[in-house]
Amino acid sequence: MTLAMKKNNRRAFLGTMTAGVAASCLGPLRDAQGAFHEALDALPTDMDFADASELYSLGEGVTYFNHASIGTMPRVVQAARRTYLDLCETNPWLYMWGPAWGEKVEETRRVVAEFIGSTPQELAIVHNTTEAFNTLASGLPLGPGDEVLFSSMNHAGASVCWNHHAPQRGFTVRRFEFPIERADRMTADEIVARYLEQIKPETRMLVIPHIDNMVGLRYPVKQLAAAARRLGVQYIAVDGAQSIGMIPVDVNDLGVDFYATSAHKWLQSPKGLGLLHVKKEIQDEVRAMWVTWGQGRWGGTARVYEDYGTRNRAELLTLEDCVRFQMKLGLEARQSHFKALHRHLHQRVEETKGLAWRSPQTWEDGCSLVAIEVEGHASGDVFDHLYEQHGFVFRAFGGDLNTMRISLNVMNTTDEIDRFVQLIKDEILA
Repeated sequence: MTLAMKKNNRRAFLGTMTAGVAASCLGPLRDAQGAFHEALDALPTDMDFADASELYSLGEGVTYFNHASIGTMPRVVQAARRTYLDLCETNPWLYMWGPAWGEKVEETRRVVAEFIGSTPQELAIVHNTTEAFNTLASGLPLGPGDEVLFSSMNHAGASVCWNHHAPQRGFTVRRFEFPIERADRMTADEIVARYLEQIKPETRMLVIPHIDNMVGLRYPVKQLAAAARRLGVQYIAVDGAQSIGMIPVDVNDLGVDFYATSAHKWLQSPKGLGLLHVKKEIQDEVRAMWVTWGQGRWGGTARVYEDYGTRNRAELLTLEDCVRFQMKLGLEARQSHFKALHRHLHQRVEETKGLAWRSPQTWEDGCSLVAIEVEGHASGDVFDHLYEQHGFVFRAFGGDLNTMRISLNVMNTTDEIDRFVQLIKDEILA
């Protein structure tokens, strides 16, 4: 037998062995996912969100109004995650590096991409929105004469990276003031006009939030993107950390180049998972921030932006389960619940002397993230009291804003809102 024949036989043997190992490991994975789907199927088709708190594992005495910072994983998703982690530890090489879970990870990518209106070839599964924007700031072909533009409503995770890279790359960064004090009454046309008046001939990159993280203003992204293109803006990136999982999003319908989110907020994934959509037509223009061995293998897809080497595959599998959980609850049902909570909270604030609503007045212009001021009281002091004495968790913004940011998800109820407002009336405003 020739040396070439021996090598071909060896490759064939190794290929057969690898296929056999992968097949032998599909049984435990199928069992784990079967248990998840069985638990999911056991949930009522017509969910009564008044009982949704039972689907989560928040501590006794904790009332959680802070999903805009970090989300809460459903019990059924936590159970699936533990199963994957336990299974991984029975043979770490096989599950982290071997063939056992490779196809399932790509199935996760397909399910998540479909959920947000992307495609598997355009979706990178990163760690958070900040990583996604660092990829853009370090990888886009920006240089002398180019400007990156964003407003004062941008989150630091979508802003600081541009300032960091600008001195070395030679491009400029400009941040303009957005009238946050008028956010409760601005129309879509006014928002677009505010941005357009800031765009200059050298503005090459525009960064906008889909929903800002301070007052919950919903931006007319599609309208704004189209108008910015007409003025010559080449790249448009959207911070969707406060939108994916809260409102329906079709990223490929928005007319933008990049869309980033942190799945551990409203999508309620394991902590440290994010998504970056990169339009296929411009992927060749964005260099990967870090690379190992996968650039050639994954060329032509957004996977080049997640070429880390070791990944926690158990977490990646869980991401699909998060999406399937949200779909089980029903997107329309969730939206109806969010709207009802928004309407109820708005009504309670409006009828309470000493409370001021600092967010858009309607659901269509706003979302399930709202800002409320306790007039005459520092928001940080209000938080300290309500958390230490009553277990309410929310975000306090200080300074000129001085608001409580309340971000409500599926397990929250109107009863919790009533108790929250009553405690402020009795113990803060009295």
